[in-house]
Amino acid sequence: MSNAIYASLTRQDGLLREMQVIANNMANSSTTGFKSNHAIFAEHIAATGDESGSLSMGSLAGHNFDLTQGAMKHTGGQFDLAIHGEGFFVLETPAGERLTRAGAFQLSADGNLIDAFGHQVQGAGGGAIAIPQEVTRVSIAPDGTVSSGEEILGQIAVVVADGEINQEGGTMFAAPGGYQQVEEPAVVQGTLEQSNVSSILEVSRLIEVQRAYEAGQSLIEKEDERINQLIKTMRQL
Repeated sequence: MSNAIYASLTRQDGLLREMQVIANNMANSSTTGFKSNHAIFAEHIAATGDESGSLSMGSLAGHNFDLTQGAMKHTGGQFDLAIHGEGFFVLETPAGERLTRAGAFQLSADGNLIDAFGHQVQGAGGGAIAIPQEVTRVSIAPDGTVSSGEEILGQIAVVVADGEINQEGGTMFAAPGGYQQVEEPAVVQGTLEQSNVSSILEVSRLIEVQRAYEAGQSLIEKEDERINQLIKTMRQL
């Protein structure tokens, strides 16, 4: 395989995966708390072993997610929560504790605050947030304190990660280095944070990537045609 085709195929593979990322962003443009992804490309330079110099190849090195806050949408739901500014809610999942900005919560059959997938929302001191059956209306303060009248029922944890976080499953993040409580959280009750995906920008990116992919495909076809023509010429000698 020629160097030109090898380099083009590497680039095509990265562009194809970038299109998949864009498609996933667009599919989650209305998902509460979703954070958009972006591809990171890297350039690899290798010696060709002759006096012609080196071979430069572009490839997909990974993905980065955008933690920019999404728009706030008022819903009026007493367990719909959003965080204004920094911070994440903490969920207890089968894979361990995970962080999220998706605050569309509800009550489980046993009165614990959970997300749409049944994961328990964790309190500031750990453990679940339990709402007694006789309580019909709760208030949630900006610091996450859950109360009914004068009775305090618990405090929802709002944390920031220590170190890097890894995106898992769309709206959940893992914090391998642990986390700590935000000193002055700003929880907003009756509101949900929308996806930070810009559909217009994603469509523009998709068109740009598609054009680059088509250009790469054309280069591969021309290079293949050139090699075939060279082989035919050599056979006739």
